[in-house]
Amino acid sequence: MSNGKSSVGSDTTTRAGAPAHRPLRVALLGCGVVGGEVVRLLHEQAEDLTARIGAPIEIAGIAVRRPQRDRGGLPVPAAIFTTDPLGLVKRDDVDIVIEVVGGIEPARTWLVEALRSGKSVVTANKALLAEDGATLHAAAAEGGADLYYEAAVAGAIPLLRPLRESLHGDRITRVTGIVNGTTNFILSKMCTTGAGFSEALDEATALGYAEADPTADVEGFDAAAKAAILASLAFHTRVTAADVYREGITEVTAADVASAAAMGCVVKLLCIADRTADGGVTARVHPAMIPTSHPLASVGDAFNAVFVEAEAAGQLMFYGRGAGGAPTASAVLGDVVAVARNRISGTVSRGESSYADLRVQPMGEVVTRYHISLDVADKAGVLAAVAGVFAQHAVSISTVKQSGRGNDAVLVIVTHAATDAALAATVAELRSMDMVREVASVMRVES
Repeated sequence: MSNGKSSVGSDTTTRAGAPAHRPLRVALLGCGVVGGEVVRLLHEQAEDLTARIGAPIEIAGIAVRRPQRDRGGLPVPAAIFTTDPLGLVKRDDVDIVIEVVGGIEPARTWLVEALRSGKSVVTANKALLAEDGATLHAAAAEGGADLYYEAAVAGAIPLLRPLRESLHGDRITRVTGIVNGTTNFILSKMCTTGAGFSEALDEATALGYAEADPTADVEGFDAAAKAAILASLAFHTRVTAADVYREGITEVTAADVASAAAMGCVVKLLCIADRTADGGVTARVHPAMIPTSHPLASVGDAFNAVFVEAEAAGQLMFYGRGAGGAPTASAVLGDVVAVARNRISGTVSRGESSYADLRVQPMGEVVTRYHISLDVADKAGVLAAVAGVFAQHAVSISTVKQSGRGNDAVLVIVTHAATDAALAATVAELRSMDMVREVASVMRVES
């Protein structure tokens, strides 16, 4: 290995004894938790990968910020590390670029350079794909290269390829998912133990499920990026992160979780992408109450699950670990096998499918239901006045539950379906009423 390359599949023949293609060389951008697992799996599964691909895989170089960092004895020589990712990408001996750094820049520059020069790209970068996937797809088309990103959504769960390929002959109508393990762990803990948000977040952090700065997870940014990718694939329409309505879980209380349980529901942070009746699409991420009978209701801990509804295939459920080094690396290697096979056969997979170009509806036009908890003055006429506000905005009430508390009362109202704009206007007017002490909780209800 004095040439600074790591050969993870150096046999010159496949397992069946047939001559193998020349080794395919990989540039790895990033060697953190996921990148390290990619290196480990490439080494441990070298023989199997060679047999599956028809050629050995060599790591040509690994771009990192700190080459001297202890990486737990990864089976690669020190000379293979570099601090020049763009230089590594531009090397003529590189066939495939794997990017597990994340973020928008400089990752976009690296990947555009790779794709335009005809190098296949495997990335787990959901933020970049959600913000500017169009640029990456255009670069791939220009360079005649593959762009694969199974690891960008739901970790090891085979999800994006079924949407892009297996269901390509069907018409997908709705995708509903739990796509962030951190928030699902927190909400699951709140449900099973009665803990508040802060207490559950502390436990998630102690167990390593939450980052030191959990903002991307708990405020829904991570899930919103994934929602954009899912909606784009499902509906053949460019949907960016800016198109996705986003709400996090920081305002979810133990009382909300208890109210959901009283209704036979649980609270989940849902990623929802819909094909609307008027020919548009919606993409949103927010906490919602769902019935315990729904397949997603039983998804606990840090697991992910995505529920897909299609006209011909019906209802499909994808479930598994959605994060972590090994699961994500598994998805990366699946893509590496696919693009490597394409390079050997001289083919390229079909690129972006955005022919439908459907209108992305704003959240105000989305039809949904609300669960609203009000602290009100306990006196005659309050319920009638509150009901009048709902009627004024053409929002029909499904159920009302009232309980006394001294001179005050608590009203819990569940609405029938209405536009989100009408529901929001109703809540805004309720907040302005003197007899309403507080709008304690507002949460959407999904069936």
